[in-house]
Amino acid sequence: MTPDDPWLGAVWPFVRGQLPPAPVTVLEIGCGTVGGFVPALLNSGYDAVGVDPEAPEGPDYRRIEFERYEPPQPVDCVVASLSLHHVADLDEALDRLKDVLVPGGVLVVVEWAWERFDEATARWCFDRLGPRAEGVEPGWLHKHQERWAASGQRWNDYCRTWAEQEGLHLGEAILRGLDARFDRQLNAEGPYFFPDLADTSEAQEQAAIDAGQIRAGGIRYAATRG
Repeated sequence: MTPDDPWLGAVWPFVRGQLPPAPVTVLEIGCGTVGGFVPALLNSGYDAVGVDPEAPEGPDYRRIEFERYEPPQPVDCVVASLSLHHVADLDEALDRLKDVLVPGGVLVVVEWAWERFDEATARWCFDRLGPRAEGVEPGWLHKHQERWAASGQRWNDYCRTWAEQEGLHLGEAILRGLDARFDRQLNAEGPYFFPDLADTSEAQEQAAIDAGQIRAGGIRYAATRG
């Protein structure tokens, strides 16, 4: 089963490809309101639990911050998708990741490096936004387009101020912290924005990255605990 959400569906093959064969225990942190990869993991034979304060109700989810969650025993795998760049204390979260994994356990991380969101990339994204739907909350890229125009700032200044206000961690800081605690198996840059763009596929965003038109904002990382 492939997740219905465009982002989850696009990333699922990567996540699934890094995991050992089922059945093993998998903890997904930051699974969000739709349940993240947990349904697909369960359907694939994994013993999976999703942790998030806004997780769905049900026996396969725990509505709690990851930093406060105590699994019954260490798990074989942890999946963290877009959950590390906005944690309050990055070092604490990464230490917890290591603590909940068995020795030799697998960590799969999908992240965003906001510092690569430069002006050329922003304009490329804004040019591909669909019209705002009437009565619907605008998406995050629509909001940035409007707020940047209203700010009168240069894009880099606007983006840096926003990231500081949100307390976002640099993608490079996340990678350094991961490498300090785990044995890296894979690290790749790639597309990130396509699910929020109109009529733009992952392949088209990758083509723009390859052509040097935009920067690769996505991070896909896999490691083991030594």
